[in-house]
Amino acid sequence: MISRRAAGWVDDRFGAAHFVTKALGKVFPDHFSFLFGEIALYCFMVLVATGTYLALFFTPGTNKVVYHGSYAPLAGQQVSAAYASSIRLSFDVRLGLFFRQMHHWAALVFVAAIVAHLCRIFFTAAFRRPRELNWLVGVTLLVLAIANGFAGYSLLDDLLSGTGLRIGYSIAQGIPLIGDRVAFWVWGGEYPGNAMNQRLFVAHVFIIPAVIAALLALHLASVWRQTHTQFAGRGREESNVVGSRLWPTYAARSIAMGLSVVAVLAFLGGLFQINPVWLYGPYDPATVSTAAQPDWYMGWIEGAMRLFPPWEVRIGGYSLPNQFFPTVLLPGLTFLGLYLWPFVEKRITGDRAEHHLLERPRDRPWRTALGVGAFTFYTVLFVAGGNDVLAARLGVSVNAMTAGLRIAVFALPAVTGALAWRWCRDLLRSEGAAGEGEVRREASPGPGPVPASAPPTP
Repeated sequence: MISRRAAGWVDDRFGAAHFVTKALGKVFPDHFSFLFGEIALYCFMVLVATGTYLALFFTPGTNKVVYHGSYAPLAGQQVSAAYASSIRLSFDVRLGLFFRQMHHWAALVFVAAIVAHLCRIFFTAAFRRPRELNWLVGVTLLVLAIANGFAGYSLLDDLLSGTGLRIGYSIAQGIPLIGDRVAFWVWGGEYPGNAMNQRLFVAHVFIIPAVIAALLALHLASVWRQTHTQFAGRGREESNVVGSRLWPTYAARSIAMGLSVVAVLAFLGGLFQINPVWLYGPYDPATVSTAAQPDWYMGWIEGAMRLFPPWEVRIGGYSLPNQFFPTVLLPGLTFLGLYLWPFVEKRITGDRAEHHLLERPRDRPWRTALGVGAFTFYTVLFVAGGNDVLAARLGVSVNAMTAGLRIAVFALPAVTGALAWRWCRDLLRSEGAAGEGEVRREASPGPGPVPASAPPTP
């Protein structure tokens, strides 16, 4: 009785009942590809929950401390405060290693889900009007996810992450004209600097997650306001959405998806070791670990650095450093192309109408070919990020492996793009032939049973 009166009191002042009733009846499409975005959302929730726990026990800083903990090989050694804190989290804090590994796996899956979601939007043309803003938000989320992932695994100040930070310092120096000043300002002095670890902690724990949360809220609000896209089919039009209502069907499905994501990440965090910083050792600027590999979402930049020839360009007495091309120019062009794509395609096709029905990849062979070729290009770069490991496993020289990958990075995208274009054209042609056959059969039914709608034969 009291709860009913309280609900009535709230409804009288805010009109919540009408909104809730309308919201619960909102329809969502049933296609599986729409779940990639939900996976990313639930991974972000896991990241926030596990990251909050880890932040309670982590101490950033590169100041030297003497380690006294359960990990005997480091006992009595001087290490940075950040590295000592990460070792304590792994061995002395209850559930520390579990949450550390679950957090790391969630970051990997989070970026993968965003990439898969963007690929679905690209290949189905879900970025067309009125959803250009959603596309821009999604690309920004990808940039922030990659940046926060890099900041997160660089916090621990182990030998692997320290090597990555050293590469990051060189990348900053590669920015034309202002590179040295940017690197000096961000790192707080000459490498390795004194302030970078604390700044990474603030950015990783507070700033970037807050921006990601705000962009996710904006993205969800836009999707809610503009309604969902859907694939063409029987009963599906530009003005409706065919699928499941939010309550109870879609809510139950979404909750099950969220619990499944948490379960899988917990399974990975509990049973699959990742980033064992105690094996890498503390960071030493004079030491580089062998077979050093970044997390997968940074692998394409690593591969670009390994494949790019040792060229430097001089323009008007100014020299562009070698690292500028694979680490500044290539990522800049990559994300600039992603940001501009909806407007570029609008200019190419001249299509300025609103669209709520999706295209199939085969409906635009040229776009699909371009997307497949680009995906192949970055996949080859990712593979090149481990060229030394591949060369050792295959028993070939690193130079031969690098030369082969330099050819593949241009040849394979052209081949896969051409094959995708041909496949899409063949599928469209076969559909056209099948449709013409159906029309002919309907026009000339020939011998056989008379259709029920036909008049009886005298």
